[in-house]
Amino acid sequence: MLTGIAAGLAAGALWGLVFVVPRIVPGYSAVDLTAGRFVAYGAVAALLMVFVYRGRALPTPRQALAAVGMSVLGFTGYYLLLALAIRDAGTEVPTLIIGTIPLWVMLLGKPEHLRWKALAPGLALTVAGLALMSGVAQGAGGAGITFWRGVGLAAGAMASWTAFAIVNAAWLRRHPDVQATDWANWLGVATGLGALGLFATLGSETKVLSARADWSLFAMVCIVTGIGSSWLATVLWNIASRRLSPSLCGQLIVSETLFALLYSFAWDGQWPNPAQWLAAILFTLGILASIKAHQ
Repeated sequence: MLTGIAAGLAAGALWGLVFVVPRIVPGYSAVDLTAGRFVAYGAVAALLMVFVYRGRALPTPRQALAAVGMSVLGFTGYYLLLALAIRDAGTEVPTLIIGTIPLWVMLLGKPEHLRWKALAPGLALTVAGLALMSGVAQGAGGAGITFWRGVGLAAGAMASWTAFAIVNAAWLRRHPDVQATDWANWLGVATGLGALGLFATLGSETKVLSARADWSLFAMVCIVTGIGSSWLATVLWNIASRRLSPSLCGQLIVSETLFALLYSFAWDGQWPNPAQWLAAILFTLGILASIKAHQ
């Protein structure tokens, strides 16, 4: 259980990085950011399958189809919606909306033997933290249609990843013979192919991208997030999903919100205000309460 918890928290720390990527390399479209990150993920996964994990079983047609579907839910589709949401509504509000994923996953993935009474403290603390963090969005209501479009896109991203978390955990339980690294690689290849198609149809021209002064920074960010926030995070999340119940995994996703806010504040060079500090404490207490409920 401790290994699963550590893996889930580490995955959250890596996922939190993607919330500041649109700010590190501003001016790139959501499609370019999505394609760049996931083409890197697909390339790493393919290289590992050929040179490191060669000799292992390849996915059956049915498993390959499952990988394609989940790559859209948890990767290309999710991150495209998130990048568009951050473009339209900034970092904090989409972070808050994505922060409700733990609640949905916990509610939808609760083990039958676990009573709601045991989960109530963790849920209450997480809801209280979200309510406090919503103060970040104060004053944004007058931002107009662009802001609210970003809110809608963030809600779509939230629904997409919630579905991925539930389906992915169920798939791993049904296929105990598939190792976490193999499943991460299969997902990576499917995601990379989808990202190539997305870039070919909707991305910027290669010569336009290469002419930009910050092209090397963009490429480096894509490689770092493709390896760390995609491949490694997926391996860690698969380990957590296999060792823990969906409801506990759902609570651990709160760490993504905590790290995303931490990275955002660090990028801005400012400290959280007292309400945001308190929200972070409540999020952390919610995680601890949920761990206790599942012991």
